[in-house]
Amino acid sequence: MVNLIGTYECKADAKGRLMMPVAFKKQLSSVLQDGFVLKRSVFQPCLELYPMAEWNLLMAKINKLNRFKKKNNDFIRRFTAGVKMVEVDATGRLLIPKDLIGFAGISKELVLASAVNIIEVWDKAQYEKVIDDTADDFADLAEEVMGFDDEISLD
Repeated sequence: MVNLIGTYECKADAKGRLMMPVAFKKQLSSVLQDGFVLKRSVFQPCLELYPMAEWNLLMAKINKLNRFKKKNNDFIRRFTAGVKMVEVDATGRLLIPKDLIGFAGISKELVLASAVNIIEVWDKAQYEKVIDDTADDFADLAEEVMGFDDEISLD
């Protein structure tokens, strides 16, 4: 499992190519040759970049869903809508397909933000808005998500 660290600003060219930040390339050096999957985020107007090994782990979970239940099929269809395999080329660039650029409202200025084992790809203005909008609620969210009862051990 990859545990990524960092948030980086970069620019996309007219064709939707961005230069992968050196820090991410170093962290991903062992998996760069395997490629990546780029998809729409479920909860935010951004994209998610999965190293192939992380994507395969997620697909193994999704593949266990009973496809004779309509809601499972609907979920799989929506979850995988617009999914693309992408690679970092020899010059360190990553091409974002046009349909995914449209979904995320990506302009020239981007933010690549680590989200544990994936990288979120944001339009810079959208990213800053989401971070600013949620700043006041973050303490409550942190307590709700991570404020375990004293009796529960994280071991």
